[in-house]
Amino acid sequence: MKIEIFTDGACSGNPGKGGFGILMRVPEKQYQKHFSAGFRLTTNNRMELMAVVVALSKIKDEGHDIHIFTDSKYVSDAINQNWIAGWVKRGWKNVKNPDLWQALIPFLKTHSPKFHWIKGHAGHAENELVDQLAVKASQGANLQIDDFFENQNKGGLF
Repeated sequence: MKIEIFTDGACSGNPGKGGFGILMRVPEKQYQKHFSAGFRLTTNNRMELMAVVVALSKIKDEGHDIHIFTDSKYVSDAINQNWIAGWVKRGWKNVKNPDLWQALIPFLKTHSPKFHWIKGHAGHAENELVDQLAVKASQGANLQIDDFFENQNKGGLF
């Protein structure tokens, strides 16, 4: 079964309040679902990456043909150009967001998703939708805590 996943992240200030948006779709079943969440202090790249991790965590069965569409070169290039292998080899030295990359690796092994870069803010309907979800989530009243980011930057961020 083919699963299409569209993801986006948003941040007001970088770092600042952030959010992610996800659209997951199974075309052959004409089924789709949206997900989003907001965080009180994070970065845009963290939200782009967290969207992918959260989306893949929602897939319970193996063996699907999974396609992830992102407007983040940071995310798509890390996978498609295999930067992640070098990061693993170097023990994550000087890598931003190692917690999220490490959380992603098991899903890459389990699901073998294909990553597709799409240009953001270019009229792509699904990308526009997930962007709106991400922005709205970042503006919510009950923002979550991005524990890793906030703990990593204690005493040196401001």
